Amino acid sequence: MLFRKNTNSQGVYGDFEAMQNGGLDDLHAIATIDYRYELVRKGIHLSSLSIPIIYYFMDKKLALDIILPITAAFVIVDLARYYIPGVSAWFYKWFGWLLRHREKDVVLKRLNGASTVLIAASICIFLFPKIITINAILILIISDTTSALVGRRWGRHRFLSKSLEGSLSFLVSAILVVLIAPKVDYNIMEYVIGLIAAMVGTIIEALSLKLDDNLTIPIGVGIVLWALYKLFLPELVL
Repeated sequence: MLFRKNTNSQGVYGDFEAMQNGGLDDLHAIATIDYRYELVRKGIHLSSLSIPIIYYFMDKKLALDIILPITAAFVIVDLARYYIPGVSAWFYKWFGWLLRHREKDVVLKRLNGASTVLIAASICIFLFPKIITINAILILIISDTTSALVGRRWGRHRFLSKSLEGSLSFLVSAILVVLIAPKVDYNIMEYVIGLIAAMVGTIIEALSLKLDDNLTIPIGVGIVLWALYKLFLPELVL
């Protein structure tokens, strides 16, 4: 195990601070849910692959017309569980077992993973060219899933704020995504750009920034991809 489970009043935030300060005892302290539930959670996460796949076959306007109302509905219900007892009872009865402790914090009122993935996808579709959005969301869904499952099961060595094993699995899976994801012209420089973005995504994921990595990974990867395309392949129409 990597990170020690902290049972004091700080809860998961105490664990996070201990991890940041160098503790390497129990990875489950950060996940805060059983590994079998993590498998279910990541299975649901993988269902989000439908977003980049469907988006590939439509234009930006239609994609936004579809995803924005869905995102709004998820966020409204997600926030309502903190304020409306009936919604709270229903939500936790059916989905509470999938939530991490930080997603049940009544003070900070954090959104759950499904909501943040939809928000990230909406932002990426709005901001970035289609090819960049598809690559960024694919890296988020596939590599974040791989990293979480490998890191929790086999993580033994620290890398930044995560395990080296989990981060390596993120990088390897992100490279595979880069190799198979659609490109504009399929020239070698596009793959080099993708590899650089994959490495940046790995660092972002391993840093455990205060913002949810469902947001930081695709937006960070998207910004890097767009900047590198503009720098090295300005002639391509994205």
